[in-house]
Amino acid sequence: MPTTRHYDIVIIGGGIQGAAVAQAAAALGYNVLVLEKTALAAGTSSRSSKLVHGGLRYLESGQFGLVWESLKERAALLHLAPSLVRLQPFHIPIYDQTSRDTLTIRAGLSLYALLAGLSKGAGFHSIPRRRWGELDGLSTRGLRHVFQYWDAQTDDQALTRAIMHSASSLGVELHCPAEFIHARISGEICEIEFLENNQTYQCTASSLVNAAGPWVSQVAERISPAPPAYPVELVQGTHLILEGSLDKGCYYLESPQDRRAIFALPWKQHILLGTTETVFEGAPDKALPLVSEENYLLGCFRYYFPDHGATVRERFTGLRVLPVSRNNPFGRSRETHLQCDSPESPRIVGIYGGKLTVCRATARKVLHTLRPSLPVRIPKADISQLTLKLP
Repeated sequence: MPTTRHYDIVIIGGGIQGAAVAQAAAALGYNVLVLEKTALAAGTSSRSSKLVHGGLRYLESGQFGLVWESLKERAALLHLAPSLVRLQPFHIPIYDQTSRDTLTIRAGLSLYALLAGLSKGAGFHSIPRRRWGELDGLSTRGLRHVFQYWDAQTDDQALTRAIMHSASSLGVELHCPAEFIHARISGEICEIEFLENNQTYQCTASSLVNAAGPWVSQVAERISPAPPAYPVELVQGTHLILEGSLDKGCYYLESPQDRRAIFALPWKQHILLGTTETVFEGAPDKALPLVSEENYLLGCFRYYFPDHGATVRERFTGLRVLPVSRNNPFGRSRETHLQCDSPESPRIVGIYGGKLTVCRATARKVLHTLRPSLPVRIPKADISQLTLKLP
């Protein structure tokens, strides 16, 4: 069985979280191996709502820290990846039947702007009634107010590739496709096996990062001794790409069916509509959009844009990793959980959950957690100064 060399950190998963950890680790001088079984951003990291945002709705559930962190990271990504992350105007229409009134939305947007500080895109304003007819055919029946604020949009798959390109330029070794088979923790060493080109390889590492996204629990089961379990559910989010365009920007809508937030966004000369939240059971590879989810999203779109066509060009679904709870998925915390095998000298960190916007902040937390188990290295770069672009 061929043996490869020793690494400071081995990362399982080539999504946005794994790429961000790889870049941050390499910048600190660590030698890093990334194992990705399919392709970069092959899972949820290419099936998101394509937003780099602060999470306006999280203010309502009191997740102020997450919103502040997200807005800070939004500002950083706008600066570091201007070709990949761009500000977009977002519109919030308020109707007679909308569950949150004008004062509530204004208060939320004011707090959102305050948390954004002086960063680009921090303000908001009202769209005057005389301009409502310009808003892409948005229904004006019962319309009372329209707010406009700013958030950012990205190509999630391209951003993942750009971060991994930066990581590779710092010396990260990427094996793709390569499937993680097993790891055994023996003292201060992680002994790792992986499969590449139908051949089994071995390597060792000081630490192991499980950034497998929806497969995080399956990967944890391949580690011995087994790290402490963290109970999660997979929640399916389906998106539709529709024919047509939205020329005035993005729309933050309230589903007339259950009052959830739905986004209608311009996307590559078409319309991206999402998302749903359906508890998923089964193998993550088997997740597919449901007819009921498509009907739900189209019903919402037709409600707000009754004169707009709604022909579906494409459907895709991604899986979120959320903590088990009696609450419905929409009301659950979006905070990322880091699960360690040992609080004093962790060799393994599992990333449970994770948002695209704060992937770099999550990476810093992972490395801070692993610091007691890592050797001393000389940093190579400061990721706050590294631009992100495609090769």
